[in-house]
Amino acid sequence: MRVANIHPTEKIVLGIDPGTNVMGYGVISVVGQKARMVAMGVIDMRRENDPYLRLGKIFERVTGIIDEYLPDEMAIEAPFFGKNVQSMLKLGRAQGVAIAAAIHHSVPIHEYAPMKIKMAITGNGSASKEQVAGMLERLLNLDKQDMPKFMDATDALGAAYCHFMQMGRPERQAHYSSWKDFANKNRDKVSGQ
Repeated sequence: MRVANIHPTEKIVLGIDPGTNVMGYGVISVVGQKARMVAMGVIDMRRENDPYLRLGKIFERVTGIIDEYLPDEMAIEAPFFGKNVQSMLKLGRAQGVAIAAAIHHSVPIHEYAPMKIKMAITGNGSASKEQVAGMLERLLNLDKQDMPKFMDATDALGAAYCHFMQMGRPERQAHYSSWKDFANKNRDKVSGQ
């Protein structure tokens, strides 16, 4: 259940940078054309050896973040395509669990390619993590001392800020809050409807 925002037009966006060892998250508040950082951090799973318990921890922590900040939307970085199939599979599972946590809370999900996030933040689709973090520091007026140790947190904040930059622009792709929402909006594409 969504609690009333302090500001009637405030929108909270949760950004997620999926990972199997360290998963980043960033939360921004948007009022009109202004965004400010609310929180950012990481979910550190390096001490957990069991890959399935790691997935459980992702679900538990993302659910806790959603319960704490009550996001209106979630922006998540899409897995990049690499040569290591096992790494891609693990990363896809981590992303899927974070998405499941958002769906469980009826939070609409928007997925952005890493290159699109970098382009939106820096104007360069092949920018480094440090360049993205530096630009976010300037865009959101963050103190150097508030910058995290892990770049996963700033990558997640970048996903949220990229979504903020896309708000109000026509979407090229439809976004759905659940499988039921997809089926309801695409009756002609779903068999048996």
